[in-house]
Amino acid sequence: MKKPLVGAFLSVLLLGAGVAPAAAAGTTDAPQVRAKAVNFAGTVALSNCSGSVVRVPSSQPDDPALVLSNGHCLETGFPGPGQVLLNRSSTRSFTLLNAAGSGVGTLRASKIAYGTMTDTDVSLYQLTRTYAQIESSYGIKALELDSARPAKGTAITVASGYWKRMYSCAVDGFAYRLKEGSWTWKDSVRYTSACQTIGGTSGSPVISDTTGKVVAVNNTGNEDGQRCTDNNPCEVDENGAVTVRKGINYAQQTYGIVPCVGPGNQIDLNRTGCALPKP
Repeated sequence: MKKPLVGAFLSVLLLGAGVAPAAAAGTTDAPQVRAKAVNFAGTVALSNCSGSVVRVPSSQPDDPALVLSNGHCLETGFPGPGQVLLNRSSTRSFTLLNAAGSGVGTLRASKIAYGTMTDTDVSLYQLTRTYAQIESSYGIKALELDSARPAKGTAITVASGYWKRMYSCAVDGFAYRLKEGSWTWKDSVRYTSACQTIGGTSGSPVISDTTGKVVAVNNTGNEDGQRCTDNNPCEVDENGAVTVRKGINYAQQTYGIVPCVGPGNQIDLNRTGCALPKP
């Protein structure tokens, strides 16, 4: 996982050590058409990770808003293999960013609507405010989760609210299985090499530069070239063959979340088409 960070002191230490992405914002592996200018509006900073205020196509203005991040960013700690959290009380706070990356307000959770590190690495928090209330207070709209699977070659931006930093690259392909330590994730997005994400970027929305919609959530990368260990995920294909890609980073697709969100933005794992793991 892109290690969650602990507090502002560690942030200062990391910055003092010269931690920075290898590729500047706007850099890609090949020339691509970027139809939309992606910015920070709707992203959030957690205490240890990044995230974003998100909606599904059927969400309504008066629905309680949702924040998307990683399962390994939960304040309750890493969920174990096979563990699913559903409708757990939470009062976690999030700093909402505007287009320029400035914090404009604090949002608060009412519950962890969903969280897991099984098959995917995702958390969804339900907020105490609605989309309409957030837009009225701050002029910021939620990012929409794309209901379609992203394609190889899609130009993307990883927008980190924690670091207020963007990484631009493309979808290089997909890992049938991505194994890291005790966890295994399915059909993970592999970035091209320009997206050199770092600790604290966990939970960042991965935004299509063509549609402006969220297609994945950033979660990990192989740091040291080790095989299938913590912070060194490996790819496993349909035949069990293992591939290690040192320095390459990954995200979990989010289109599969869309069928699981019912009326009132409630998570319903029994809805048609919902394949998220159940408790």
